[in-house]
Order: sequence, then structure tokens, then C-alpha cells
Amino acid sequence: MNFISDILLGFGAIAAAVYCFVLSRKLSKLKGLDQDLGSAIAILSRQVDEMTKVLSSAQDATNNSASELENKTEVAANVAERLELMIAALQDLPETELDADARLLEEANAERPDVNLFVRNASRRAS
Repeated sequence: MNFISDILLGFGAIAAAVYCFVLSRKLSKLKGLDQDLGSAIAILSRQVDEMTKVLSSAQDATNNSASELENKTEVAANVAERLELMIAALQDLPETELDADARLLEEANAERPDVNLFVRNASRRAS
């Protein structure tokens, strides 16, 4: 009977050794996975930090560009208003150039009626 119990005890010890060996291999794989997973998490965390910095700098650049564009748009609107006022003021002016040309012709004819005087006609523009 002792012999049978020794054999059973030996088989139990062999089974425990096999179980410990399998458990050891699984634990080493899990440890390797933990190291790989830890390094992957560290790399991803670093990339997230870099992307956050890049995103904040891009937002700053966008805000600066938007404010510059807004300022330039306001300046352009002011210039457009001034130009509209100038055009409206020019439309109200009489045709002084034609009057000056006519006066010049009359004075020239009064002084020397025999001399031909050529004056540029302001109403006809060269195209």
C-alpha cells in the first residue's frame, strides 16, 4: 500500500511540476505583454502631448490670422466708404475743364483772331 501511495504522490508531484511550468510560462508572457503594453502606452501618451502642443500653436496662429483679417476688413470697409463719398462728391462738381477750355478759346480769339489755337477736348478721351 505504501508503494501505491508513493506512486500516486509521485504522479501528483509531476502534475504539480507541469502545472507550475505552464503557469510560469503564462506569467512570463503576461509580464512581457505588460512591458510591451506599458511602452505602447508611454509612446501614445507622449504623442498625445505633442499633438496637444501642435494643436494649441495652430489655434494661436488661427486666432492671430483671424484678428489680422478682421482688422484689414475693417480698414477696407472704411476705405470703401471714403471712396464712395469721393465719387459722390465728384459727381456733384460742374464740368470746370470744359468751361476753362471755352474761356481760353474766347480769350485767344479776342487777342489774335487770325491765329489757329488747338485745345484738347476734355469730353473726348483717347481709348
